[in-house]
Amino acid sequence: MPHPLAETEKRHLWHPFTPMQPWCAPEHQPLMIVEGRGCELIDADGRAYLDGNSSIWTNIHGHSHPRLVAAIQQQAAQLSHSSFLGLTHPLAAELAQRLCAATGPDSPLQRVFFSDNGSTAIESAVRMALQYWAQNGQPQRTQLAAFDRAYHGDTLGAVSLGGIAAFRGVPDHVGYPVTRLTGLENLHALPEATTRQLAAIVIEPLIQGAAGMRLWPPGLLRGLAAWCREHDVFLILDEVMTGFGRTGSLFACQQEGVIPDFLALAKGLTGGTVPLAATLTTERVFQGFLGLPEEERTFYYGHSYTAYPLGCAAALASLDVFEEEHVLAQLPAKEHALRQALEPFSQLPHVAEIRQCGLIAGIDLVASREPLRPFPPAARLGARVCQAARDEGLLTRPIRDTLVLMPPLAATEIQIQEMAARLLRATHRVIT
Repeated sequence: MPHPLAETEKRHLWHPFTPMQPWCAPEHQPLMIVEGRGCELIDADGRAYLDGNSSIWTNIHGHSHPRLVAAIQQQAAQLSHSSFLGLTHPLAAELAQRLCAATGPDSPLQRVFFSDNGSTAIESAVRMALQYWAQNGQPQRTQLAAFDRAYHGDTLGAVSLGGIAAFRGVPDHVGYPVTRLTGLENLHALPEATTRQLAAIVIEPLIQGAAGMRLWPPGLLRGLAAWCREHDVFLILDEVMTGFGRTGSLFACQQEGVIPDFLALAKGLTGGTVPLAATLTTERVFQGFLGLPEEERTFYYGHSYTAYPLGCAAALASLDVFEEEHVLAQLPAKEHALRQALEPFSQLPHVAEIRQCGLIAGIDLVASREPLRPFPPAARLGARVCQAARDEGLLTRPIRDTLVLMPPLAATEIQIQEMAARLLRATHRVIT
């Protein structure tokens, strides 16, 4: 039955990445989520749905995990918020130490700058990189490089790094000057004059999320890191989506033995509970900003909720859960369960490719495999399949006609199999 606030919601709210005309249509009834338990979300009518995209790629340990709930409640009763401009608090120091330690025993990433979401984590890294070169003897390094079909956030600087036109929302000439790359060959072919102007290169390691869960070739990240070291160009890794176990290791870059100059974290940092982001960097970068106040070498950037105490408490509790529940050790079996559960999709005539990295999967829907022909955009096949999946008791969201399945790390093997089965039934209902 319609929720009593459904019309109020349509009258006053504006949703992100959502076509609002059909949303506000009289016949549309918004799905009201009122509770979360484990890997399920419950609507206002009491119906439970499996969370098939980890609540937009954020949830790690399941909803309302008692360890995280207790940490947030305890911290809220003591200190919910305090400015981080000229003040500090113990949780921020402890979390910074643990994040640095998590990057490895010999990692040069020993400085943490907190913010509040993935876009600002990337903005922090980019601004640090540009300002570092400007005030440390190489002012010509004003250019950035990012990859084709990249997505790094929605603030102006982050969006200028993006390579997906629909997500840019601004003219190409607005934002940072960006050299667009397609792979290592393209990188090695850059003119020397361009290389000398590069301040940093940005990439999501192992897999591009908003590009449709597109996998990078093995070794690309390692080769990119070697090129950056050779040319003294900063490497910024966007692990907003891939971090905290999503690809099978705590950080995706660890699978190729790469340590960047900047590591951007958000989403799973707090287990998917409250907003918090972190940009990790090296002592070299930090030292490049030191000086007397009148020298104006300070990093004049930050946010009201930098090092948000509730976020820090949740993040520390999440790291505890990783250790106490042996989360990473359980992932290989869950990854195998997902791989097996995806196999039936390969038999469907309208599935062109299935990609998996850890507990991330992308399934491409096409009108024809041979010859390869996409569905017309107006068909909205991905959205229709995900709507049908909702009827099956599964919540997920497509990237155009790429179906995404990204269970919380807490999902059991049986739940993972059930998520895939429900998505398969939905695909059959819509296409066959």
